[in-house]
Amino acid sequence: MEYYSIMVNIQNQILAKMSPEKKLEVAMQLYYSARELKAAGVKADHPDWDEKQVQQAMREAFLYART
Repeated sequence: MEYYSIMVNIQNQILAKMSPEKKLEVAMQLYYSARELKAAGVKADHPDWDEKQVQQAMREAFLYART
């Protein structure tokens, strides 16, 4: 747990130095990275699905915060 506390402290220090615009940029990058990872997972789980089905599953997953 000590390692976690150290990492949280470092993360908080980094965030405190960022402008609001930079924080938003980082948050948006994280969001789009999460979407890409989720899409890859959906495609791996359902290789027979077309892109429309994948996108529908993505919308539902992010809308309802499901895994």
